[in-house]
Formats: sequence, structure tokens, C-alpha cells
Amino acid sequence: MNEWNAPAGAPAHHEALLPLLGTDPEAVAFFAGVADLDATNPADHLLETGIRLASGARLEQFARAGSGDAFCFVGEGGEERPVVYVSLDGEAGPVALGLLELVQLCLVAPWWRDAPGRTAEELRAVVAEYREDMPDLDQRRDRAASTLGLDPAGLPSETEALERLVELGRGPIAATCLVVGYGDDPLDPLFNAASDRP
Repeated sequence: MNEWNAPAGAPAHHEALLPLLGTDPEAVAFFAGVADLDATNPADHLLETGIRLASGARLEQFARAGSGDAFCFVGEGGEERPVVYVSLDGEAGPVALGLLELVQLCLVAPWWRDAPGRTAEELRAVVAEYREDMPDLDQRRDRAASTLGLDPAGLPSETEALERLVELGRGPIAATCLVVGYGDDPLDPLFNAASDRP
């Protein structure tokens, strides 16, 4: 898969997504509460000192996970910029080309952080446990998608979302989005290039 297309019914002006993720009750309930992407107080989202892009381009945190991990835009521009996930465990990598793609990933696979390093069988067990804990996941996803102006029927599948995630981590965008810490040491990749696809 070389690119994701915006689903049918996607908002024409994607700049509206980030404010909705931080203010709309239905969107906040899903993204902060289910997908662990909290965009409610952007001014409070500050990267740990020393974390930056190897290229020197701008790294702008716009949301965080409950653990303190960061969601960041790369470079200058709007919501079309690549999105990098920076973990406090010393891992980082691209997870989407634009906020719309990240939103799609979180809607169809809100457990995506559990995917790295797992076999397909292990991942099926993770998903089954996630769905057992949240039996209304699909209904919550559909309500959140509709709130953002997205057609739930046009979303990618879980498999497509994870394949895209791995593709980004192993493709040329990964070099552009290389995150370094103290001493210019690169953080570990989210997906090891030698591991099997999820």
C-alpha cells in the first residue's frame, strides 16, 4: 500500500480536526479515553529537553498519551505534516502522514502501541482482550468518526492500518523523522526493521 486516501465524507478542511480532538466531548471521550491520545491542552504538551529531530526540522508536540509519550508534528505547516510518536521508553518513529491518517489509525486500531514486536497470534490476543474490556468499541468508534465528519464505513481495516504503520516505520519517511536525544543518539525505532509484520 503506497498511500492512504481520505475516506468518503472526510472533511474538506482538515485543519478542523485538532481543535475537535481537544474540545468536542464525543471526540475527547474516544481519543483521550479509548485511543490514549489527549489533545485537550496543547499548551501543556512539552517535549522532554533534548528530544529533537536529527534533521534540525521543527518537532511540535500537539498531544500526549497517559504515560506521557508524545504525538508530534514534523516540520512546518498544518495538519498535513508527518506525525511522530515519541515514547518515554526511548523509542520514536513516524505513525502517520498527517493528522487525518493518525485519526484513522486510532479509530480502527486504538491499541496500535501494543503491536510492535508481536506475532500475528499475540496481536489477535491483544485485540480480543481489548474488545472484551470494551464491548461497545465499534459503536464508540463510529460516534467519534461521525463527530469528526468521517464516514465510519470508509475507514481502513485494522490490518491496513497496521501495515501502513509498519510501512512508515521502515520506509524513507523514517529517515526524515529520525528523533535523537541527548548526545545526538537516535532513539530506538518503534518497529524493528528485522521483525515480522504484525
